[in-house]
Amino acid sequence: MKKLAFTALALSVLLLPALAMADDDCPEGMKLAFEEDFEDGSDRWETTDDTNWELHKNGDGKAFGIIGRKSDYNPPHRSPLTIALLKDFEAESFVMTLQIKSILDTGGHRDACLFFNHQDATHFYYVHLGATPDPNSGQIMIVNDAPRTPLTDNKNKTPWDEEWHTVKVVRDAEEGTIAIYFDDMETLHMECSDTTFGMGRLGIGSFDDVNDFDNIKVYVPE
Repeated sequence: MKKLAFTALALSVLLLPALAMADDDCPEGMKLAFEEDFEDGSDRWETTDDTNWELHKNGDGKAFGIIGRKSDYNPPHRSPLTIALLKDFEAESFVMTLQIKSILDTGGHRDACLFFNHQDATHFYYVHLGATPDPNSGQIMIVNDAPRTPLTDNKNKTPWDEEWHTVKVVRDAEEGTIAIYFDDMETLHMECSDTTFGMGRLGIGSFDDVNDFDNIKVYVPE
């Protein structure tokens, strides 16, 4: 009996750090709804151009990446060319975290993009994580049956290099807020408010650059 009690106690002590870590990762009042590390491939993603995406090595694992700046996809309005959207998953309010590596230095508009509340090819939000901000770069954008339009007047540069970076998107559809964090998860990189789109798909990609993506998590309200 004592041996059984000791075993249970030891097991509970061993589990405590893991449980605490899970609580730390998950925002308060939310639950993990989706997780992707690409170890089982990319079947859960729908791309605008399958020939421009492939699985890459990332340490002992895999990442999903864009391999070229050009794409066969021709969007109805001026907007990103390379998009991979989650299949069979939508969210309205959410927190999304992931790691991104920019592969090629293409200057001030060197970018990665994250898509959310995506209704269709002509109605969605995205954040353009451009190296140097201007009206077409480094902004939260809306595509609403018209060429992409900035919702922000962001002045913060996105410090891309050849390393992995952590990005977080926080969307509160009820309040209308969209908040973006880059590496520092406590300091806003850019933010805005808009209530045009609600429930929709989430995705990764770029306007016309080359990036790898990995370790994606999406949390939704409990």
